[in-house]
Amino acid sequence: MMKYSKVAPKYTLVIVALLAFACSFASAYDPSPLQDFCVAINNPASAVFVNGKFCKDPKLVTANDFFRKGLNIAGNTTNKVGSNVTAVTVEQLPGLNTLGISLARIDFAPYGLNPPHTHPRGTEFLVVIEGTLHVGFVTSNNADGNQLFTKVLNKGDVFVFPIGLIHFQLNLGKTKAVAFAGLSSQNPGVITIANAVFKSNPPINADVLTKAFQVDKNVVNHIQKQL
Repeated sequence: MMKYSKVAPKYTLVIVALLAFACSFASAYDPSPLQDFCVAINNPASAVFVNGKFCKDPKLVTANDFFRKGLNIAGNTTNKVGSNVTAVTVEQLPGLNTLGISLARIDFAPYGLNPPHTHPRGTEFLVVIEGTLHVGFVTSNNADGNQLFTKVLNKGDVFVFPIGLIHFQLNLGKTKAVAFAGLSSQNPGVITIANAVFKSNPPINADVLTKAFQVDKNVVNHIQKQL
């Protein structure tokens, strides 16, 4: 009789959620693959170019191309916002190329924030492993303004952030929090709103920002210096 090893209860929900997400390949945002796999390789001599990456010769592909370790290690949250995102996209795991998914571990210091941001190429679902998070997203512009959908999540809770919409996560507790996220793209991208607006290179003209936010230019300058 075949024996099965036990999986730690705290990770069981994560595994189930990721497997469920994997079943949605057919509706993933990235184009559906026309071959079993296309392991990404930074080698133009390969001659086959799919989803922005060259494909590794299938004869040279190994199990390591589909493997990455380290998500059991907490990220460094000693920064101004008190959070750290450890992403696993096609850049970190070449075997994800053409498969339409990626994931991330998000660590929060007490009262840490994953600031408002968007993923232009992927929907995100979040599962809380430890702690309590206040999460939410804002809808696109409409006649009634931008509607906020928000929820307080506890361990084991799941929340979905639709593709392209601004969203955030805030740790409400005095202790650390941990969450895992799955995204419907091998390279979902991320635009942190504050950085994009106030820390672009070159900077957005201060007159544009003062007009857009209806604030004094000194306020804009102060925010830019903080970032």
